[in-house]
Amino acid sequence: MTETEATRPQPTPDDIRSWLVERVAHYIDQPAETIDPQASLAGYGLDSVYAFALCGEIEDVLDVSVEPTLVWDVANLAELTDRVIGLTAERS
Repeated sequence: MTETEATRPQPTPDDIRSWLVERVAHYIDQPAETIDPQASLAGYGLDSVYAFALCGEIEDVLDVSVEPTLVWDVANLAELTDRVIGLTAERS
């Protein structure tokens, strides 16, 4: 682990939750305030291209490894958030 990685602040669960809401909002071109974490991601029209892109962003930004199908393996954004929070906690 490099010094930069060691000193990088760990995102909080709220940071992760907010970031994921912002990313989904960006992909579907809607204000973040309109995103309901309990709603199905497929219900928002998040297609496979955006789902794979989101998984890639999760890996790049949060430095965790995720399956490219993670977005389809969860019921909603709240569950995705919980899974990502768990992955970041395992990495620590």
